Amino acid sequence: MTELTALPQWHHLEKLASSIGEQHMRDWFAEDSDRAARMQVESCGLYLDFSKNRVTDEVMQTLFSLADAQGLEEQRKSMFAGEAINTTEGRAVLHTALRNFSDTPILVNGKDVMPEVKATLEKVESFTQSVHSGAHTGYTGKAIKHVVSIGIGGSFLGPKIMTEALKPYRHNGIHVHFVANVDGCHIHDVLSGLDHAETLVVMSSKSFTTQETLQNTQSAKNWFLAEGGSQEDVAKHFVAVSSNVSAAVKFGIAEENIFPMWDWVGGRYSLWSAIGLPIALALGFANFKQLLEGAHAMDRHFATAPNERNLPVILAVLGVWYRNFFGAQSHVLLPYYHYLRGLPAYVQQLDMESNGKMVTQQGERVTYPTGPIIWGSEGTNGQHSFHQLIHQGHGIIPADFILPLNVPNQDDTHHAMLASNCFGQAQALMQGKTYEECFEDLTDKGLGEAEQVRLAHHKTMPGNKPSNTILFDALTPHTLGALIAMYEHKVFVQGVVWQLNSFDQWGVELGKVLGNKVLAGITGRTEGANFDASTQQLIARFKHANAPK
Repeated sequence: MTELTALPQWHHLEKLASSIGEQHMRDWFAEDSDRAARMQVESCGLYLDFSKNRVTDEVMQTLFSLADAQGLEEQRKSMFAGEAINTTEGRAVLHTALRNFSDTPILVNGKDVMPEVKATLEKVESFTQSVHSGAHTGYTGKAIKHVVSIGIGGSFLGPKIMTEALKPYRHNGIHVHFVANVDGCHIHDVLSGLDHAETLVVMSSKSFTTQETLQNTQSAKNWFLAEGGSQEDVAKHFVAVSSNVSAAVKFGIAEENIFPMWDWVGGRYSLWSAIGLPIALALGFANFKQLLEGAHAMDRHFATAPNERNLPVILAVLGVWYRNFFGAQSHVLLPYYHYLRGLPAYVQQLDMESNGKMVTQQGERVTYPTGPIIWGSEGTNGQHSFHQLIHQGHGIIPADFILPLNVPNQDDTHHAMLASNCFGQAQALMQGKTYEECFEDLTDKGLGEAEQVRLAHHKTMPGNKPSNTILFDALTPHTLGALIAMYEHKVFVQGVVWQLNSFDQWGVELGKVLGNKVLAGITGRTEGANFDASTQQLIARFKHANAPK
């Protein structure tokens, strides 16, 4: 395959970036009355305005051509068809199969996986209904009122953030708590306020050996037993999402309450699987299904829409443009909706774990920047802190502004203020404020000319800072599913352009392995000499601080 930087499209983009480097979006809008209308796309309940980007029609067409030259169409078809595009692990990448509501079979190694996917979804539905109806009770006969969801990474972030985002849809009578941190303070704080006889623990670990998840689950079991439950009672209060059935059964979980996982589902894509059981328990199965259906709608859009009208493709190539031709090191997500405050953290894992890579599919070291740093927070809060850097800091930080047009229990004054801040910030980033405008504003302020000049320089904002604005009528389960799937496919497209395997995570795996070895050193199961000098002294200080007094 031709080196990315050797492609003619790449060279043309370099020239385009140089030629428009000093041009200002403010002037483009003044000269082109159709720009906003031309640079907007709507599908699956999502509306994207990408007109406030430092791109021309020629830039966009060249970016699309670059993606095509890198084999986007072929790679997309391969993913949906169940081919092993995770080449380092020899696995298919089929989170899309988990929300496949068509009648199309999806084959992995010649076997249609859809019957098992549908059976698992039916099992999630049946179990959820049994808890909500009161048919599934604790060992004393009390109804389940609390669910403690224990996981880490995607097994934690996906369910937690989706449940937070859809708080208005929560099922009455069930409160779901999420635990990931192996810091014992977290599990202690969650369990200390619960009645063990009314609590269900959902443990999510494909291998049933994940260090943090297993320890937190063991602590929950110890708590349950100390509160009066027995080993036999564990079966009524603990369920697992895992492929290691024997380990889960040995722990005390009833085999019928073990939900399967597959190796063709990566952790950061797993909320659509039985990992989403806590979502169903929190929101009701009908709303969980709507989440899946929204993602399926985005899958169909991504698979069929032309590049010029394809939401994930447009967002992806814009990201490539800024990362590779403008030196942007990060990308910020700014949800203007309190319930969606966790979205930046979710996309952070999705994007940085997928495309934080330095080796191509062919095993060659890349010679160009790949995945950016993803970060963000609630938009209105950020305006009073980090937006300063976006407005006047060195370089550019592309931004996604995200806003629902309607919210639950809407107060028109609050929501109008929220929308005005969202739109105003995007406008300010694009438009900026010139030195001349700032100088004029300081006239008649009683300042001397030298002070007026000095302050005008401090107040000047260059503008020309790029952003996308993403709107939707309301954040329903269906809309949220489409939104998350849009970002999933954006990351996929960028991985194709950068020639990466977006579906392994060897850096994460190394951290797990070394963490286990260090734990063995702390507990005395491994000699300290096996570690470097720095790690040896850190272990020694920890052991000394925790030695019997």
